[in-house]
Amino acid sequence: MTNSPMDDFKTVDASRTTMTELMIPAYSNFGGKIHGGTLLSLMDKVAYACAAKHSSAYCVTASIDKVDFLVSVDVGEIVDLVASVHHVGNSSMVIGIEVTAENIRKKTTKHTNSSYFTMVAVDEEDGKPVKVPGLILQTSGEVGLFIAAMHRKKLNEYYQKESRHVQGTYNKEDYITLLAAERCRLEIQV
Repeated sequence: MTNSPMDDFKTVDASRTTMTELMIPAYSNFGGKIHGGTLLSLMDKVAYACAAKHSSAYCVTASIDKVDFLVSVDVGEIVDLVASVHHVGNSSMVIGIEVTAENIRKKTTKHTNSSYFTMVAVDEEDGKPVKVPGLILQTSGEVGLFIAAMHRKKLNEYYQKESRHVQGTYNKEDYITLLAAERCRLEIQV
């Protein structure tokens, strides 16, 4: 029995994952706000679950593309993390995550974080990347998220290339010009 070409593709909804967690005092700092690291850990877990569902494989976190903490999360709030596959490569998947916190007593919900985790499917025995199913895009929103992930990937490649290029290529006059309006003082010994 052979697989049909559609067996190599899955919808976004097939692996969409929601995780809900009560924010307890052990997760907080002295001000009663939830540690950013706690939220990042939860985001990593939901990204893994979503990627594993899509790939049917063990997955590892390859990178996290910017996490902005928009508003704080308080002890006692209920946090929902919703993850979905936005883009797939050969063995990689970009997982978009949206985090909201709900205050049950006040009946309010706030968007606290969004981020993109790149997860890679690997063989559990040899650790080598394995091919993941393609993505079936069913809405214009899913198409937009896929294209946005493509653009972020290209921009990240460009930034990495440029960062390697500029390190150590400036002379003292270039430094002075580039840093003139910044809050730093040059004390380079030439």
